[in-house]
Order: sequence, then structure tokens, then C-alpha cells
Amino acid sequence: MKILVIGTGNMGSAFVQQLTRAGHKVSVTGRDSAKAAQVASRHGARALPVQGAASGNEIVILATGYAQAVDALRAATPDAGQIVVDITNPLTADYMSLTIGHTTSAAEEIARAVPNVRLVKAFNTVFAQLLAAGPDLGAGRRVTTFLAGDDAPAKEAVTAMARSMGFEVIDAGTLRNARYLEPLAGLNIYLGYGAGLGTGIAPTWVRKD
Repeated sequence: MKILVIGTGNMGSAFVQQLTRAGHKVSVTGRDSAKAAQVASRHGARALPVQGAASGNEIVILATGYAQAVDALRAATPDAGQIVVDITNPLTADYMSLTIGHTTSAAEEIARAVPNVRLVKAFNTVFAQLLAAGPDLGAGRRVTTFLAGDDAPAKEAVTAMARSMGFEVIDAGTLRNARYLEPLAGLNIYLGYGAGLGTGIAPTWVRKD
């Protein structure tokens, strides 16, 4: 797939690393063009200027903070109907609480602000360190990503992308259910940092055969 990563922080860099390793044609963009060039060079991707960067890609990964997400996505000028993966969480400055919830979610707010794209919530419960290390946890266990979205073909494409990197995928339903996934990420952050379990953890669901 042709995939654009918007964002050059820990999550953006980890996505570029894992997507290129999986054989995708990856581009990266961000506010700091020099950093985008460094990330691209390190992982065999291509750095692009922000304006118009989304055009022609099959999937756009929005790997910014929530506060910057709408402006960053608009600047990249996504094509009508383009698939956008929102990985953001609406966190407070100390990362220990959410700024919105119950009646909306970061994903729904981004979708309202940029309504011409097909938005899928995914990877918001995965720590950057775990994404960079890869999804294999040993003993046959793999990191899970949850997907929420209103467009079935878009979710299928994101599922294929996630599985190409080795992740397990659980379909969490419509985009409205991002209201559940974002608090789940908040719990994961608390367990990782507040409770001292570290960043080698990720939530999943198990079931009895």
C-alpha cells in the first residue's frame, strides 16, 4: 500500500519503521521538515512537505497529538473518501485523564471537522515503544489493535495494514465506540506509567474456546 504518516514523534517514527519493514511504500510529513527527513532516511521512506502530502495515498495515519490533529490533517489536504487512521487520545497535560468523553470522542470530533475522509480509530491503545519493538510478545502472543469506524471497506483496508505488520485486530464496531477505546487507552497509560508496569503492555480480549 501507499501510506502517509503525519507526525514525526515516537508514534510516527515507529509507524514508518514497521510499515516499511512490512513492505509498504511509506511517506512521512510533519511540522519539522528536517525531522521528517531524518525519520524517512532512517527507515527507507520518503519525506514530503506538509501541504498536499496526503494526495494519492491509500491510507493516511494521523500520528499527532489530538490538539494538533485537525490542523495537521487539513494541511495535508486529504483526497475525498481517503482512509485516515486516527491514533490520538484526548489527554490532559499529565496524561492521566481525558479531556472529552461520554458524549463524543477524539475520533468523532476529527471526523466532524474533516468530513470528506473515511476515518478509522486504531492503534490508540498501543504504546510507541511497543509499536517500535513490533507486535510479537513471545509464546505465540501478539499485540492487539482495536478498530472502530463507520465504513466497512475502510476498516478492511486498515485491518489488512495492521495484519501485514503482525498485529492482531479486533473490530470494535462503529466510530461511536471510540468513546470506549479512548478510555481504554487511558487505563493502559495509567497501568504503564502510574502503576509502573512499563510500556511493554497492551490491552486485548480473551475468550474461552
